Amino acid sequence: MPQFNGDDELRVERLEPQDALELDYDGDQQDLADRQSLRRVAGLSTELQDISEVEYRQLRLERVVLVGVWTTGSQIDAENSLLELKLLAETAGSQVLDGLIQRRTRPDPATYIGRGKVSELREVVIATGADTVICDGELAAAQLRNLEDRIQVKVIDRTALILDIFAAHAKSAEGKAQVELAQLQYLRQRLRGWGGNLSRQAGGRAGGGLGIGGRGPGETKLETDRRRISSRITKLRASLRDLDASREVKRAERRRHEVPSVAIVGYTNAGKSSLLNRLTGAGVLVEDALFATLDPTTRRTTTADGRIYTLTDTVGFVRHLPHDLIEAFASTLEESVESDLLLHVVDASDSDPLGQIRAVRTVLGEIGAGDLPELLALNKADTASTEQLAALRRAYRDAVVISARTGGGIADLRANIEARLPRPAIEMRALVPYSRGDLIDKIHRAGELITTEHTTEGTLVVARVSPALAAELAPYELAAVNRD
Repeated sequence: MPQFNGDDELRVERLEPQDALELDYDGDQQDLADRQSLRRVAGLSTELQDISEVEYRQLRLERVVLVGVWTTGSQIDAENSLLELKLLAETAGSQVLDGLIQRRTRPDPATYIGRGKVSELREVVIATGADTVICDGELAAAQLRNLEDRIQVKVIDRTALILDIFAAHAKSAEGKAQVELAQLQYLRQRLRGWGGNLSRQAGGRAGGGLGIGGRGPGETKLETDRRRISSRITKLRASLRDLDASREVKRAERRRHEVPSVAIVGYTNAGKSSLLNRLTGAGVLVEDALFATLDPTTRRTTTADGRIYTLTDTVGFVRHLPHDLIEAFASTLEESVESDLLLHVVDASDSDPLGQIRAVRTVLGEIGAGDLPELLALNKADTASTEQLAALRRAYRDAVVISARTGGGIADLRANIEARLPRPAIEMRALVPYSRGDLIDKIHRAGELITTEHTTEGTLVVARVSPALAAELAPYELAAVNRD
């Protein structure tokens, strides 16, 4: 009969032909202790380049250990998530010393990782000299408190880390207000203190209170903090509504002139700002860092036949983007929701581009942009391997391969964008007097000029135009070609 040794390997001994068994393969089975153990993820330590960088990091950077819980998906998915956490931690200004993953069906409700593994994590922290532990998930207040009490160093979660990066990179008044709003919403649920047992403010029974023993010291420090946070959140939301009003005025102006809009979306550090600079010469900040762009930038550009459209660089997405952050950046993300085309930029050189595409589409679905037309641009083709590009092309046959850094494939990308822009609704034929050259200019800028002929009486044009421009051309119309 089959026997199993301690290494989970199948060993069959003395099987006669008449005893042949049909063995069903059911995946790589693991021992229970092995599944629940902490595993180190190779390649997570931050590499120091020279002595000056070592000195700088020793003086300025936190020394951190990363911890993740692998609940679903493959081991590669879990390790990719922790590798991304490493990049986030380094962007925030940390030196990553080690990374650990535990296989569990779900995070422990009290300590995130298994309670027995907290002691092992404490040993790793002592051995490496770390002063911070970063967990690859959003932790409840009790989990944070329990881990800090047992590990004796600062513990933060993925959400707090992302919020910290956003706070460091926010430059505009709107960006700073949005980040502060998200931080306060996150903090309000995680204030620590004695809680309700010191907040009794009731008087005697005659006053409708609890009587003797029901009197308390009044409002506690915790309640004061919570009230101040709620008040600040209210003010920030009012401020963001005012800022969004000015943004809406600009959107309404573009809609009035029927200017098509293209939103550049994608994973953080996929090259969206570089692509905007390449297409429009915008000159926005380009940095090889996560969340370098927080404030949207809109620039006008033209098609080959002279039509005007806008390109908007938006904030990058990431796996498990905090819900509070999505809510706080709602006004900024509306640039994507109200666009005519989503230009989805993908880092083709990344180790998991398919996972990035899924993460971006998940966030787009959450903000109501999941059904908009999408054009995939596989960026960084100059650094991606031939095998990576071939696999992505097989998965997404309509995608365009480009390199925003070198300019490769940009002409093809422009042609694809122009082909997918919405066309003006009305096709008409008009004889425009030479004195109304302004109408010809409007057709060039906001319409689609099909044919033109100069006659003795004026310019004979066949063009597709918007309803507003069609009304201006109506006195000179010769015959309606098509009324869609």
